[in-house]
Amino acid sequence: MHRFTSYASAVLFAAVLALGLASCDGANSAFAGKYETTDTQGQPMTITLSEDGAASGSRAEETLKGSWKEEGDGVMVTWSDDWATKITKDGDKYTKTAYKGGTADGEPVAAKKVE
Repeated sequence: MHRFTSYASAVLFAAVLALGLASCDGANSAFAGKYETTDTQGQPMTITLSEDGAASGSRAEETLKGSWKEEGDGVMVTWSDDWATKITKDGDKYTKTAYKGGTADGEPVAAKKVE
């Protein structure tokens, strides 16, 4: 009986650990979805945060690829071109802040979750 209890405890621990790790990459995150916003030049930009932690975006005639993770009151998107985007939620509104080389580039702008 002791061996069964130890085995059951190990399986339960592994399941809890796996669920915890899955939630770190965006799975079941309220932030997963599609956002419409503007880039640092004021031009339309779309950002999509997939539940698997992948991020994609488009602006002007450029396609963006990256990854994202929850961070504090929002998410940080790391793009493949040394830019990053932070999307934060305040009540039912979202804002987007762009970062170049780790430094904020401009003021936060509105973002709208559309999907």
